[in-house]
Amino acid sequence: MRNWLLPEYIEDVLPAQAARIETMRRRLLDLFRVHGYQYVIPPMLEYMESLITGAALDLDIATFKVVDQLTGRLMGVRADMTPQAARIDAHLLNHAGVTRLCYSGSVLRTKPDGLASSREPLQIGAELYGHAGIESDIEIQCLLVKALRAIDIEHVHVDYSHVNVFGSLVKTSQITPQLEQDLFAALQSKDQSAVRALAKNLDKITREALLHLTELNGGQDVLLKAAKVLPDTPAILQALNDLDQVGKALVNLGVNVSFDLSELRGYHYHSGIVFAAYAQGYKGPLALGGRYDEVGKSFGRARPATGFSFDLRGVATALTPNTLAKAIFAPAIVDTALTAKIEALRAEGHVVVQALPGAANDQDELNCDKKLAHFNSGWHIVDFDKV
Repeated sequence: MRNWLLPEYIEDVLPAQAARIETMRRRLLDLFRVHGYQYVIPPMLEYMESLITGAALDLDIATFKVVDQLTGRLMGVRADMTPQAARIDAHLLNHAGVTRLCYSGSVLRTKPDGLASSREPLQIGAELYGHAGIESDIEIQCLLVKALRAIDIEHVHVDYSHVNVFGSLVKTSQITPQLEQDLFAALQSKDQSAVRALAKNLDKITREALLHLTELNGGQDVLLKAAKVLPDTPAILQALNDLDQVGKALVNLGVNVSFDLSELRGYHYHSGIVFAAYAQGYKGPLALGGRYDEVGKSFGRARPATGFSFDLRGVATALTPNTLAKAIFAPAIVDTALTAKIEALRAEGHVVVQALPGAANDQDELNCDKKLAHFNSGWHIVDFDKV
């Protein structure tokens, strides 16, 4: 048995990539902090009732289960930190007003997904609780754009949808749960013939609206078309108005936006606007987010909530391969002036590696391209191949 092998889709992060991920993580958490988002660290393990209850039931299949040896109760390894943040807001902080939280940590999933096709993404995100207005949606989405730009992803494209468009059609037509699921699947694949077959016994207005959903995707003009061809129910009109406002807000930031009203990602989890961020050169969405006002209900407070998260490890993996910053080599001698020089360089942010006596101090293995040499009564940085 080769005991150095890791499970499928579980990988070590080696020094160059780990350094890049940690640099990005610190930059993002600092960005969230100056925007008023407070950092929380939820536990890796929780009882299953907390991890997948209520709006988080879709996470059941993605969650690894274990038995608590202390209590015999079923526990889960978190597959998403968003429900945990909602629990903290609802049960532990219990603020009356707006709460802004952010988080960063590994999650574990039973199947690989995301940019890195990993079962252990490094999730980072921000959530805003306690405000139901479109202003908080805009705040979160603008923060997402700033976050991606902070890690050098400039040309961002955000694709929007709104679960209440389809949800309104389901409620007003009293569609059965099974038909709702079948229509949901057909809309996700934009299979107009399947939608037509499934909706054949529905009233004409609903049937035509569902067919239109498969075609309502594109730029800002899609919202104008949707207002003409969809029923003018209060829920649909409000959804289209909200999409128009958030789209314009991001366009003002120089972001390309599009709309796809048949895209229902997180339909059983979200309660309003949903969005995905893309960028050229990436094979899938960089970040996902939206409004999920009911997620805190099972914890005693169904607070308005909106947020986003993404896999920092996946984003870093998809970037151009990185290399570690080169180090400066220092000899293995005891010298007060040398020690002072090394500490001064480290205080400036330079990486200095001091040799150990008797070790094979290989330049390449130590990642050094410079060294400290003594001349002119002092220690100076020179190229490694110089005396």
